Amino acid sequence: MNDKLKPLRERIDSIDAQILDLLNQRAKVAQEVGHVKAETGAPVFRPEREAQVLRGVAERNPGPMGNAELQTIWREIMSACRSLEKRVTVAFLGPAGTYSEQAVYEQFGTAVDVLPCSSIDEVFRATEAGTAEFGVVPVENSTEGAIGRTLDLLLHTPLTISGEVSLAVRHSLLTGSGNMDGITAICAHAQALAQCQIWLNNNYPEIERIAVSSNAEAARMARDDHGIAAIAGERAGVRYSLGTVKANIQDDPHNRTRFAVIGQLQAGPSGEDRTSLALAAPHKAGSIYRLLGSLAQHGVSMTRFESRPARTGTWEYYFYVDVEGHVQNPAVAKALDELRGNAAFFKVLGSYPVSLT
Repeated sequence: MNDKLKPLRERIDSIDAQILDLLNQRAKVAQEVGHVKAETGAPVFRPEREAQVLRGVAERNPGPMGNAELQTIWREIMSACRSLEKRVTVAFLGPAGTYSEQAVYEQFGTAVDVLPCSSIDEVFRATEAGTAEFGVVPVENSTEGAIGRTLDLLLHTPLTISGEVSLAVRHSLLTGSGNMDGITAICAHAQALAQCQIWLNNNYPEIERIAVSSNAEAARMARDDHGIAAIAGERAGVRYSLGTVKANIQDDPHNRTRFAVIGQLQAGPSGEDRTSLALAAPHKAGSIYRLLGSLAQHGVSMTRFESRPARTGTWEYYFYVDVEGHVQNPAVAKALDELRGNAAFFKVLGSYPVSLT
């Protein structure tokens, strides 16, 4: 066995040496790029460029490694090289161990400084103040719908959306002991409780459910109080040393949450982009039809249409719309010009690369 393995291991060692040399060559070029960006004032993080690189990895991949695995490796390479130019700070809905933190690493890689915040409002404040260059906030869940507070804040913030991350949400029931002995309450974010409602009703209908600020906070509580069980993800369970009573308890096996990356940066076209808008229709017959007709007339596909009360007490609504394409695309630009003219309120929330997942 050793005679057969030895030449293979020697080949791996040789290949590893080549990879190490190439990685450091790439890092040196990244440092040169950083010098040029510093001289010209160009941003360190370019989401459209990184999206193009990651898509190119998948397109050129001959196998046997999977595209997702290779893209994870490349994301970390880009993150490490980017940190040689400047280390980016990203705010997220904390504490540590939340899906929001996972979304940060899915977008930026792990070579970033993270700033956990106690609320979505605080993520916006930290990013607007420049304490963090970017923030990551949940926008919608495939089971429970839009995150209302995020939509409200996007309406008036000077920040823009420069990226999105779509995560599969897999909830686990966690306790300090790994079983339910002595458990008197199940804690989680209200969205997570709703996403696991049927499973909880079938298995632990008699145990009180308590909504808390985040699933990671529930995990922290379960660590400190052995009478509490938490609903949270695997990352939170590991971070807070909890045992798994049952994994994948979400009612919808395809449950996903979409996150927005917010900041001062306006992303350029990547080739596969989405534009998010906020609109209000004037009080005229057929006004909504005219708004949406502008998109159809110019061949622009709408992928999301969400209404939310304007909170003026007069039964007015804002509409949140996602369309395919970047604002610099001629067809999208023409459609948006018409929309702007027909809308009582119009705001481009951002144009950004579509999530890879």
